[in-house]
Amino acid sequence: MGGALSSVLGGDAAAAAASTDDSSSSEPSRVTVFHSSQRWQLHFNASKQLNKLMVVDFAAAWCGPCKMMEPIVKQMATKFTDVDFIKIDVDELSDVAQEFSVQAMPTFLLLKQGKEVGRVVGAKKDELERKIVQHKEVPKFAA
Repeated sequence: MGGALSSVLGGDAAAAAASTDDSSSSEPSRVTVFHSSQRWQLHFNASKQLNKLMVVDFAAAWCGPCKMMEPIVKQMATKFTDVDFIKIDVDELSDVAQEFSVQAMPTFLLLKQGKEVGRVVGAKKDELERKIVQHKEVPKFAA
């Protein structure tokens, strides 16, 4: 019973890492977790057509700073509803991590129309939020 109760209360990390990272909170998370390189590639290619900021959290299950940032990223996803938040486990999708030259965890990649517009390496909450605010806005000179 303890294991089942743990899963319901969000103690099981594997159960929490569902497609949209639904944990025990009453609201579903707005962070999309990819477990397949092919699905990530489809999403990434589709995002190139949109002028929407995407924040990709490259993390690892064993990474302490990554675990510390997880609730912060979920809060940011709730706050910045016009931003697409993605989580990728570097051990699970190492090819995707290599494609973006990720060498440390956590690494937050800010992408717009498939192009990197910013990068934050480390558990730097304030820097990440500042870059999200900076890049989520459509430039004033854009049509």
